[in-house]
Parts: sequence; C-alpha cells; structure tokens
Amino acid sequence: MSTARQILIRGDRYPGHVQPAELSSSTQDYLKTIWQLGEWSPEKVTTTTLAARMGLAASTVSEALKKLTAQGMVTRPSYGVVELTDEGRSVAVTMVRRHRLLETFLTTKLGYAWDEVHDEAEVLEHAVSEKFLDRIDALMGHPSADPHGDVIPSPSGVIAAPTAVQLVDVLDPVAVDVVRVSDDDPATLRYLAGVGVVPGTRLRVLPDSGSPGMIAVSVEAAAPASVVSMGVLAAEAVWVTRV
Repeated sequence: MSTARQILIRGDRYPGHVQPAELSSSTQDYLKTIWQLGEWSPEKVTTTTLAARMGLAASTVSEALKKLTAQGMVTRPSYGVVELTDEGRSVAVTMVRRHRLLETFLTTKLGYAWDEVHDEAEVLEHAVSEKFLDRIDALMGHPSADPHGDVIPSPSGVIAAPTAVQLVDVLDPVAVDVVRVSDDDPATLRYLAGVGVVPGTRLRVLPDSGSPGMIAVSVEAAAPASVVSMGVLAAEAVWVTRV
C-alpha cells in the first residue's frame, strides 16, 4: 500500500484572498508553472528552470518575477531561487485544478486523446467560469485525478498525492502500479499508450532488458502479459508505487 501526502491550501473560494480572475493570464501561468515544477521534484525552482519550462528568455522571466514579488505572490530567498507565498500558492493550485478538470473533461466527454488535451486546457483554463467547472466536475463524478494520473485538487485546495518514484529508479525486479505519467512530451504519451503503460496498469520490472540503456517490464494487464523494453526517457516519464 502506498502512503499519500496531503496538502491543504487555501483556495480561491476563501474570502480575503486574491482571486485568479483578478490577475492576468500570464501571471496565472507563472504561478501555476512554479507550483508544478516543485510538485514532483525535490529541486528548488529557479529562474533558469522556470524559463526553460515556459520557453522564455531568462531576462523576461526575471522581470516578471520582480512584478510577482511586488504583488506578494512569490519570494526570492536566495539568488535565482523562487518560492510561492501563501497567496501565490492559492492561485497556483486553483489554476492547476482548472487545468486538470478540463483535461479530464476533454478526454472522458469529448473524445480527446491524452496527448492532445494539454494545449486545449491551457487556453480554456483562463476563460471558463467557476460555475462551468462545478458543472463538469459533478458531471464526471468528481474525479480525483486527470488522464495522466495527476491529482486534481479539491475545491478547497486539498491535494492527496501518492508517494511514487520514477520507473527508471526501480532497480530490482518487483511488481509496481503506474500512478502517473508525465505529460511533458506528447510523443512519449503516444508511445506509452501504445504499449499499454497508463495510470492504473500493473507492471513487473524484469531483471534484464537484453539491451544496454533499456528497461524491460512485463505489462500485466495484457493477456498474456507482454514484455516491453523502453528507453530511459520513457521510463523517466512513468511514476509508480511498489505493490
């Protein structure tokens, strides 16, 4: 059994806090991206990593961070490091909830593939109302995770995420359950879907792939189980818990 970490963050429905609608789409994107960079990585978020993730020049990001600091949304405790304040975190998690609910709606109700939803949700998350989000949340039965296995924050900002590790770091033969697949690269998502490695799938890590630089797993959901040899980049995109 995996343990879960729960984070309670004051959401946008609490009076006295900055509402996302009061901020520009650009500001919303910065705050959401800062939060996501720290969601699965222990590394500190820096101006450089933020610029790389957003595809912007470091100088552009640095200027934006000065404005966010003045707004009380981020702090910069040491050179290059960026941290969200409580206010910034509240807005960020609200935007994450919007994005993941929309991704789930697009896949479950509109037939989008899981490698197609990110860009659509990036646009829609800034436009839809809370009423619309509440309606699609109820329509889908209040899902707890999006198509990629990322946890959907509750309306009050609670996030109960599994304690998971990347498949590439599982070095011994063992059974694991896939709980999350990174959506950073659409081509990787298409590949993993094609070999049956999706959230909810049970895998068995095999002792030897037979090919240098490859990781072999048995996909237990298949009948009979199929053996897949994947490269390190694909294995880094898959997060698992031990059975």
